[in-house]
Amino acid sequence: MGDRWAVEVDRRICIGSAMCVNHAPDTFALDSARQSRPASPETDADERVLAAAEGCPVEAIVITLADSGDVVFPPEE
Repeated sequence: MGDRWAVEVDRRICIGSAMCVNHAPDTFALDSARQSRPASPETDADERVLAAAEGCPVEAIVITLADSGDVVFPPEE
């Protein structure tokens, strides 16, 4: 069994570019305010989800390991 990720979108900074939806349409959706939201609070680890987070123009997506809370994205500097 692979890793499970917790996915969050900071709606205070999301600009609704929909880049995340383009990369991972099963994981992200835009709501009526045109802001991103995860379809589910957890998902299987998936390169498309990571690409969505990396492609977010305002870095509004945070991915952590669901079981430990360790940060997957954004990388700690």
